[in-house]
This record gives sequence, structure tokens and C-alpha cells, in this order.
Amino acid sequence: MSYRSASIVRTVAVAASLTVPLSGIAHGQVNVHAHTSARSKPHPALSASAYHIYAGNTHAHTSYTWSHGDQYPKSDCKGVPVYAPDRNSPEVHSWTAEGGEARGNCPAMVIMGSSQYPGPYDDLRPDWKKYQGPPSEHFALAKENGYDFYAVTDHSQEARLQPASRTNPTWVNTKRQAAEATTPEFVALTGYEHSENDGPNGVGHLNVFNSDSYLNALDPGVDLPYFYKWLKTAKPNGSGPVVASFNHPGPKQYNNWDYRDPQITDIITMLEVINSNSHIHYEGFINALDKGWKVSPVSGNDNHGTSGISRQTSRTFLLATSRTKLALLDAMKNRRTYASLDENIQCRYSVNGAIMGSTLAGPDTFKFQIHISDPDTNQPKDKITRIDIVRDHGEVVQTYTPDTPDYNADWTPSITDSTSRYFFVRVWNAGGGDAPGADPANPVAWLAPVWTGR
Repeated sequence: MSYRSASIVRTVAVAASLTVPLSGIAHGQVNVHAHTSARSKPHPALSASAYHIYAGNTHAHTSYTWSHGDQYPKSDCKGVPVYAPDRNSPEVHSWTAEGGEARGNCPAMVIMGSSQYPGPYDDLRPDWKKYQGPPSEHFALAKENGYDFYAVTDHSQEARLQPASRTNPTWVNTKRQAAEATTPEFVALTGYEHSENDGPNGVGHLNVFNSDSYLNALDPGVDLPYFYKWLKTAKPNGSGPVVASFNHPGPKQYNNWDYRDPQITDIITMLEVINSNSHIHYEGFINALDKGWKVSPVSGNDNHGTSGISRQTSRTFLLATSRTKLALLDAMKNRRTYASLDENIQCRYSVNGAIMGSTLAGPDTFKFQIHISDPDTNQPKDKITRIDIVRDHGEVVQTYTPDTPDYNADWTPSITDSTSRYFFVRVWNAGGGDAPGADPANPVAWLAPVWTGR
């Protein structure tokens, strides 16, 4: 697919009653009433508010993540030895393992104190600058490749980010480069990856966006409960809120999704359903939702070099009122996101007139207005073939399959349900997306939930 920026502005109007026949039968306590049939011609968007769709990346590592990345050739080195004091005898320092035992004498990285370094046998590429660069280079390449926004999220335990401080020169330079790279056509975002790898109160990685300062996950006493407490008081970097995402989650990471309360739920608003262009973390998404986390899907390319900027095609999409830092962060805060393996598929839906990502006031009837389209009308693999509505525990409530796949699909089911806590939408197309290993049997996009308010 030739890239076209996903910021295809659509005139926003309240949709008329569309008619799309449904396939499938409602079950349980859910009643679905059909109104629709697929349409092949463009039509007004489905939201009553002026939201445009912008595409970008919410997870990237620059040369400030020096301990690992594309600046080094691939190797079989494994494990991360940690040089630290013995818990029982603090005067004794020794090497212990984190992240798996080292393979022979060839660790992938080493940790000394609270800092992470390259492995002792990592040989820097002589031409490493062809593979990796500072934030300014990442932002420039993202602009060239049609991204609307791009976030750099280097690991906070990197040696050059020590000590962790809002005045750390590397941190200050990251924010400066982002401000200089931002234009009316492109927004550069700053953040960091908080990598909790050794517990004892749970493990998992998270990205924090737009914070004025940061934490080092390796500092003594910094575990997930400590991090969540800090995140509640973190000040923003200028305009916009501080927001966060769960990164590449395992099904039961973060101590099986523990430590949630209303305040932290309103800060960690996103979750990587797609990581590294093609790795899907759907089970973690469902488990987080069922544990009460109100997270919407994003795609973090997690590139540790510059080549992935042009090569990787999966995207995070934000529904925002404009392409500005403030508006994009507002979209993240209010969960108006979707993740897709297709680089420019256009998705939006509302329920009872409320845009995706919203929380309703506990109704029993849910009137969906779903519109999916793809601008690449010369690519048969981009035709829409299926749409699902999913509720609690990943149960599919209803499926729409158009009689003839097309580049536009509208669906307006009405669902009666008195128990579910959330619904979200999944989309399929004929080719399965643009990432390697694309499979049309699997979804291509995951859209933000709407929470029922129960």
C-alpha cells in the first residue's frame, strides 16, 4: 500500500438512518435490530463532533537508548546480569541475573547500580549512524514518511538519563528537539518507557507521555505501586495532560492487573494491542478491561532504530479536533484511539451519539453508528470484509459481513443489554493488513471501547 496520511479530514455530521442487513443472530441477554447494508459511496462521518483522524507511532527508542538497538549487529547474546549488593550482606556486591541467564559469557546488557549498559561483547556497527540517531533524526524521518505524530520513549534506566531529574541534560534535549520538530503538519511527542522487570510487586512496561520529569524503574524502592503513586502527581511538560499506556502486555502482567483505583485508571488510558508492527496482545487487552482498566488500543512500533520508521506500517490512530500537541494528548486522555495493521484505514463509531472511548450513563439500549473505510480503492486487499462488536470477556455480540466486500462499510445495529460493562469494535479486511505475515483470517483493527457506565 502506498502511504497516505491518515489525517483525511472528514466532514462531521450526525448520520442519517443507514440501512445495512446484519448477518448473525443475537444471543443471551442481547437483542440486535438490523438497520444497515454496506455502502460503496462516501458519506458524512458518524460523530456529532469535529474529530479528524491522525496516524502515528506511540513507542520508539532513539540513540539515547544506548544499551541495545539497531546500532549493534544481531547476536546470540542473552540475559541481563545485575551487579548489586547482596540482600543479606549489603557490603558484598555480586552479579545476579535479570531477564534470563546470560548465555555463556555473552550477556545482552548489563546493569550496574541503577543504570543499564550495553553487553561487554556488543560491537558497535562502524556505520551505526545509518541505523540509529537522536530524537531529532527520528522526528525528521517520521515527517518524511507521512506520520502525523511520533513519540520517542527511551528507557529511563539508560546510563545517560541518570540521575533521573527534570534537569537531566538528555531529558531536556529530548523535550527541546520535540518542540523544534513540531509544525502544523507534524507533532513530536516526548515520553519515556518505565520498565519494571524485577518486581517484587509485579512486572511490566509502560510508556508515560508528556511528563515534566521521570522515574528510573531500577532505583531502589521503585516498584509498580510506587510508580502508580508517582504518576498520580506527575506534572505535565507544558500544555496537555500526562497520559500513559501499558506496553506489549502479557495476559497477567502488572501483578495480574492489580493496584487499580479511579485516579490511576484516568491516567493509564491506553494499551498496546499491537507491538513491533505485528505482535498482537489481545488477551492482555481483554484481561485489563475485565479487571476494570479503561484502556483503548494503540500500536507501538517499539523500533530501536531509524529503519523501522519507513519499514513498519502498523499505526496508532487518534480521533482529535486538530493536529496539535494539546488536541492529540486530549485524544489519548479521552481514549479516542484505535490500533491497526493497515497504515491508513479510517475507523470511527459512536454509541447513543457518544464517540468511541466514551463512558455512558448506564443505559440498556445501545445504538451504534459504525463507519469504516479505506482510501486505497485500487487495492482489493483493503476491502472491508467483517466487523465485530465485542463485549465483556471478549464475547462477540454481533458480526456484520457485507454481501460484497467494499472500501466503505456502514453498520447501525441497536443492542439491548443490561449487564455488560463495555463494548468495542474489531475490523477485518481482505488482506489482513500491511505488516509481514498478514492474515485475512485475523482482525486488522481494534477500536476504542465504549463503557456502559455500570
